[in-house]
Amino acid sequence: MIVVTTPMCRQIVEWAGLKEFKVNKFPDEEEGDLAILLSESKVKMNSLAIKINTFDQIKDSIKLVSDCFFENGLIDKAIEIDEIDSIFKHYQDNLKFAVLEEDEFNKIRSSNNDKNVKVYSEFLKDIVRDIGANVIDFRYDKSLEDDCHDSNLDFDYLVYPDYLESEVLKRENLGSGDFKPIKILSHNNISKDPILKAESRYETLINGF
Repeated sequence: MIVVTTPMCRQIVEWAGLKEFKVNKFPDEEEGDLAILLSESKVKMNSLAIKINTFDQIKDSIKLVSDCFFENGLIDKAIEIDEIDSIFKHYQDNLKFAVLEEDEFNKIRSSNNDKNVKVYSEFLKDIVRDIGANVIDFRYDKSLEDDCHDSNLDFDYLVYPDYLESEVLKRENLGSGDFKPIKILSHNNISKDPILKAESRYETLINGF
Protein backbone atom coordinates (compact mmCIF):
# COMPACT_ATOMS: atom_id res chain seq x y z
CA MET A 1 0.00 0.00 0.00
CA ILE A 2 1.32 3.41 -1.01
CA VAL A 3 0.48 6.25 1.37
CA VAL A 4 0.35 9.85 0.19
CA THR A 5 0.03 12.76 2.57
CA THR A 6 -0.15 16.52 2.33
CA PRO A 7 2.67 18.69 3.75
CA MET A 8 0.48 19.81 6.65
CA CYS A 9 -0.09 16.19 7.75
CA ARG A 10 3.43 14.92 7.10
CA GLN A 11 4.56 15.00 10.71
CA ILE A 12 1.43 13.21 11.89
CA VAL A 13 2.26 10.37 9.51
CA GLU A 14 5.84 10.26 10.81
CA TRP A 15 4.73 10.26 14.46
CA ALA A 16 2.24 7.51 13.60
CA GLY A 17 5.21 5.30 12.74
CA LEU A 18 5.38 5.20 8.94
CA LYS A 19 8.81 5.74 7.41
CA GLU A 20 8.12 5.49 3.68
CA PHE A 21 5.39 7.58 2.09
CA LYS A 22 4.84 10.29 -0.50
CA VAL A 23 4.18 13.97 0.17
CA ASN A 24 2.20 16.13 -2.20
CA LYS A 25 -0.10 19.09 -1.66
CA PHE A 26 -2.36 17.42 -4.23
CA PRO A 27 -2.32 13.68 -3.41
CA ASP A 28 -4.23 12.68 -6.55
CA GLU A 29 -1.20 13.76 -8.59
CA GLU A 30 0.67 10.81 -7.08
CA GLU A 31 0.30 7.08 -7.59
CA GLY A 32 -1.07 5.97 -4.25
CA ASP A 33 -3.59 3.85 -2.39
CA LEU A 34 -4.35 5.93 0.69
CA ALA A 35 -4.23 9.67 1.33
CA ILE A 36 -3.78 11.17 4.79
CA LEU A 37 -5.11 14.72 4.72
CA LEU A 38 -7.00 17.39 6.61
CA SER A 39 -10.75 16.93 6.98
CA GLU A 40 -11.63 19.85 4.71
CA SER A 41 -9.60 18.42 1.81
CA LYS A 42 -11.05 16.12 -0.85
CA VAL A 43 -9.36 13.53 -3.05
CA LYS A 44 -10.41 10.78 -5.45
CA MET A 45 -8.31 8.01 -3.87
CA ASN A 46 -9.20 6.33 -0.60
CA SER A 47 -8.41 8.68 2.24
CA LEU A 48 -8.28 9.14 5.98
CA ALA A 49 -9.27 12.67 6.99
CA ILE A 50 -7.96 14.12 10.24
CA LYS A 51 -8.16 17.34 12.25
CA ILE A 52 -5.10 18.87 13.93
CA ASN A 53 -6.35 22.22 15.18
CA THR A 54 -6.44 21.52 18.93
CA PHE A 55 -3.99 19.63 21.12
CA ASP A 56 -6.49 16.80 21.64
CA GLN A 57 -7.16 16.60 17.90
CA ILE A 58 -3.43 16.20 17.26
CA LYS A 59 -3.18 13.38 19.80
CA ASP A 60 -6.30 11.67 18.48
CA SER A 61 -5.08 11.96 14.89
CA ILE A 62 -1.70 10.42 15.65
CA LYS A 63 -3.49 7.47 17.24
CA LEU A 64 -6.07 7.19 14.45
CA VAL A 65 -3.45 7.24 11.69
CA SER A 66 -1.16 4.80 13.52
CA ASP A 67 -4.02 2.36 14.10
CA CYS A 68 -4.90 2.60 10.40
CA PHE A 69 -1.32 1.82 9.39
CA PHE A 70 -1.18 -1.14 11.77
CA GLU A 71 -4.50 -2.55 10.55
CA ASN A 72 -3.20 -2.38 6.98
CA GLY A 73 0.09 -4.08 7.83
CA LEU A 74 2.21 -0.98 7.19
CA ILE A 75 3.76 -0.90 10.68
CA ASP A 76 4.46 -3.64 13.21
CA LYS A 77 2.87 -1.94 16.20
CA ALA A 78 0.40 0.91 16.66
CA ILE A 79 1.48 3.79 18.84
CA GLU A 80 0.35 3.85 22.47
CA ILE A 81 -1.14 6.80 24.34
CA ASP A 82 1.90 7.18 26.59
CA GLU A 83 4.11 7.35 23.51
CA ILE A 84 1.98 10.20 22.17
CA ASP A 85 2.33 11.99 25.50
CA SER A 86 6.10 11.55 25.18
CA ILE A 87 6.01 13.32 21.81
CA PHE A 88 4.49 16.36 23.51
CA LYS A 89 6.96 16.16 26.41
CA HIS A 90 9.80 16.27 23.90
CA TYR A 91 8.76 19.88 23.24
CA GLN A 92 8.60 20.71 26.96
CA ASP A 93 10.92 23.73 26.77
CA ASN A 94 8.94 25.28 23.90
CA LEU A 95 5.42 24.69 25.19
CA LYS A 96 3.23 26.18 27.86
CA PHE A 97 -0.40 25.52 27.07
CA ALA A 98 0.01 22.14 25.33
CA VAL A 99 1.49 20.59 28.48
CA LEU A 100 -0.78 22.18 31.10
CA GLU A 101 -2.47 19.84 33.53
CA GLU A 102 -6.20 19.51 32.88
CA ASP A 103 -7.21 21.40 36.04
CA GLU A 104 -4.98 24.33 35.04
CA PHE A 105 -6.41 24.37 31.54
CA ASN A 106 -9.91 24.29 32.97
CA LYS A 107 -9.12 27.52 34.83
CA ILE A 108 -8.44 29.14 31.45
CA ARG A 109 -11.71 27.77 30.12
CA SER A 110 -13.61 29.11 33.12
CA SER A 111 -12.10 32.57 32.64
CA ASN A 112 -13.35 32.67 29.04
CA ASN A 113 -16.84 31.24 29.37
CA ASP A 114 -18.51 34.66 29.32
CA LYS A 115 -16.73 35.84 26.14
CA ASN A 116 -18.56 35.84 22.81
CA VAL A 117 -16.36 35.46 19.76
CA LYS A 118 -17.02 35.93 16.06
CA VAL A 119 -14.70 33.67 14.08
CA TYR A 120 -13.84 34.02 10.41
CA SER A 121 -12.50 30.51 9.90
CA GLU A 122 -13.89 27.11 10.73
CA PHE A 123 -10.54 25.68 11.87
CA LEU A 124 -10.10 28.45 14.44
CA LYS A 125 -13.50 27.75 15.95
CA ASP A 126 -12.16 24.49 17.35
CA ILE A 127 -9.48 26.31 19.34
CA VAL A 128 -11.77 29.11 20.49
CA ARG A 129 -14.21 26.53 21.82
CA ASP A 130 -11.42 24.53 23.45
CA ILE A 131 -10.29 27.52 25.52
CA GLY A 132 -13.84 27.94 26.78
CA ALA A 133 -15.14 30.94 24.83
CA ASN A 134 -18.50 31.05 23.07
CA VAL A 135 -18.44 30.96 19.26
CA ILE A 136 -21.39 32.96 18.00
CA ASP A 137 -23.55 31.70 15.13
CA PHE A 138 -21.64 33.06 12.16
CA ARG A 139 -20.11 31.43 9.10
CA TYR A 140 -17.96 33.41 6.70
CA ASP A 141 -19.12 33.23 3.08
CA LYS A 142 -16.96 35.07 0.57
CA SER A 143 -19.81 35.23 -1.92
CA LEU A 144 -21.95 37.29 0.45
CA GLU A 145 -20.69 40.84 0.76
CA ASP A 146 -22.93 41.68 3.72
CA ASP A 147 -22.79 38.43 5.67
CA CYS A 148 -21.19 40.20 8.62
CA HIS A 149 -23.70 42.99 9.07
CA ASP A 150 -26.30 41.16 11.12
CA SER A 151 -27.23 43.67 13.83
CA ASN A 152 -28.30 40.80 16.06
CA LEU A 153 -24.73 39.56 16.38
CA ASP A 154 -23.24 40.54 19.73
CA PHE A 155 -19.59 39.70 20.27
CA ASP A 156 -16.60 40.79 22.33
CA TYR A 157 -13.81 39.50 20.08
CA LEU A 158 -13.33 38.96 16.38
CA VAL A 159 -10.86 36.22 15.43
CA TYR A 160 -9.60 35.79 11.90
CA PRO A 161 -6.67 34.17 10.03
CA ASP A 162 -4.14 36.47 8.40
CA TYR A 163 -5.02 35.22 4.90
CA LEU A 164 -8.52 36.68 5.28
CA GLU A 165 -7.35 40.05 6.54
CA SER A 166 -8.31 41.96 3.38
CA GLU A 167 -11.81 40.46 3.45
CA VAL A 168 -12.22 41.22 7.14
CA LEU A 169 -11.10 44.82 6.63
CA LYS A 170 -13.78 45.23 3.94
CA ARG A 171 -16.51 43.84 6.15
CA GLU A 172 -15.64 44.90 9.68
CA ASN A 173 -14.78 48.18 11.38
CA LEU A 174 -11.76 46.91 13.31
CA GLY A 175 -11.16 50.32 14.89
CA SER A 176 -14.67 50.77 16.22
CA GLY A 177 -13.81 49.77 19.76
CA ASP A 178 -16.95 47.65 19.93
CA PHE A 179 -14.88 44.47 19.95
CA LYS A 180 -11.26 43.39 20.05
CA PRO A 181 -9.83 41.94 16.80
CA ILE A 182 -7.31 39.10 17.02
CA LYS A 183 -5.34 38.03 13.95
CA ILE A 184 -4.01 34.47 13.84
CA LEU A 185 -0.98 33.49 11.78
CA SER A 186 -1.35 30.73 9.20
CA HIS A 187 0.32 28.87 6.34
CA ASN A 188 3.79 30.20 5.58
CA ASN A 189 3.76 32.63 8.50
CA ILE A 190 3.85 29.98 11.21
CA SER A 191 5.68 26.74 12.03
CA LYS A 192 4.60 23.73 9.98
CA ASP A 193 5.07 21.54 13.06
CA PRO A 194 1.49 20.74 14.20
CA ILE A 195 2.27 21.04 17.90
CA LEU A 196 4.22 24.28 17.64
CA LYS A 197 1.59 25.68 15.28
CA ALA A 198 -1.21 24.90 17.71
CA GLU A 199 0.78 26.27 20.65
CA SER A 200 1.30 29.57 18.83
CA ARG A 201 -2.39 29.92 18.08
CA TYR A 202 -3.47 29.01 21.60
CA GLU A 203 -1.00 31.52 23.01
CA THR A 204 -2.26 34.30 20.75
CA LEU A 205 -5.89 33.64 21.62
CA ILE A 206 -5.44 33.09 25.35
CA ASN A 207 -3.27 36.17 25.75
CA GLY A 208 -5.59 38.13 23.44
CA PHE A 209 -8.61 37.34 25.59
